[in-house]
Amino acid sequence: MIYVLCRAIQMFAELITWALVARAVMSWFARDPNSTVGKIYIALIKLTEPVVMPCRKALSRLNTGMFDFSVLLAMVLVQAVANILIMIIVRVF
Repeated sequence: MIYVLCRAIQMFAELITWALVARAVMSWFARDPNSTVGKIYIALIKLTEPVVMPCRKALSRLNTGMFDFSVLLAMVLVQAVANILIMIIVRVF
């Protein structure tokens, strides 16, 4: 049971991380919101924005210029939170 729960957390974190990677890459190519790529990009934004928005707000205090590191920070935080949750579950059970 513990293995299944840890594996589910890990798979969810990987799914969110890959969605963030796809969002970052597609941001270079999605120019027309009515195209297929544009629609997929909009869906990825809707899926990942709840994770990216707090990171963007936290990074807005730092002056990063024209670079937006919020997606990168979100990837790191998603993986870190998943690893912390898995460690807690393994230690408690």
